[in-house]
Amino acid sequence: MSRRTVVQKRPVPPDPVYNSRLVSMMVRRVMKNGKKSLAHRIVYEALKTIQERTGKDPLETFEKAVRNATPLVEVKARRVGGATYQVPMEVRPERGTSLALRWLIQYARARTGRTMASKLANELMDAANETGSAIRKREETHRMAEANKAFAHYRY
Repeated sequence: MSRRTVVQKRPVPPDPVYNSRLVSMMVRRVMKNGKKSLAHRIVYEALKTIQERTGKDPLETFEKAVRNATPLVEVKARRVGGATYQVPMEVRPERGTSLALRWLIQYARARTGRTMASKLANELMDAANETGSAIRKREETHRMAEANKAFAHYRY
């Protein structure tokens, strides 16, 4: 891995329907094998399902779900004198959003259900209501960081 240059972040264009960068990021993470049109269909169908079930703006519910699933601290392994410590670190906002989206999709795929769109809709609604597997993962991450607070002085 080259240490000379820092890779430029590519700007994420907003999606065509909701004009939201967050929805576009979700579509990119749902996508498998380059099938973006299928990923678009899955995400939009999930948002439509949320609209029908809650009667609220689906984009608001989606953003709330991502906000609720975003971790504030995480642990990173750090080797000091032959021992590996789990050092708690603050999560940068960009990485936090990325982790939240990753967890939401991971646990939506693991759910039982008929279609990916319905599983994703259920996971997003659960996350918006502070329940669900993605929220449990965030809580677990926070607990790990809290338990290893003694090693905070080993930060890079």
